[in-house]
Amino acid sequence: MCAMENSHTRFIEIERKFLVTSEEWRDLGEGTDYSQGYLASGGATVRVRVSHDAGFLTVKGPRSGISRLEFEYEIPIAEARKMIAELAGDQIVYKTRYRIRLGDVVWEVDEFHGLNAGLVVAEVELESEDQKLELPDWVGEEVTHDPRYGNASLSRHPFCEW
Repeated sequence: MCAMENSHTRFIEIERKFLVTSEEWRDLGEGTDYSQGYLASGGATVRVRVSHDAGFLTVKGPRSGISRLEFEYEIPIAEARKMIAELAGDQIVYKTRYRIRLGDVVWEVDEFHGLNAGLVVAEVELESEDQKLELPDWVGEEVTHDPRYGNASLSRHPFCEW
């Protein structure tokens, strides 16, 4: 997990990402719909996310291996929706996220919609870069270091264009 200052601010995100190869995960967790817009991407990425009745503003630094700085803050839902509508342009990603606890880790399976439909990716946050990880049968190729699979990249170059 990420080092936490409080329930809304993260400092270090250590994450690995994999393609999902089968449907075996589907009954293991409930899904939550997300829409997220990107206000800036490059050296640092600024994302606004809406889920249910909550809004979040997240700033992520560039990757160093499988780690990067991450700061996340809850913001009023009306402001999050306005930022996405007025500032994100067409750089919006729609997905359903399923949280699946297996052993001592929580897998987040993202099933993408819209221009990224057909893409299903599983992410897992780790406590350290060298943490041992047992892969479930439905996880395939690791794509942690492939920038195409980052959500900010998917907002600019959607899966349907590959």
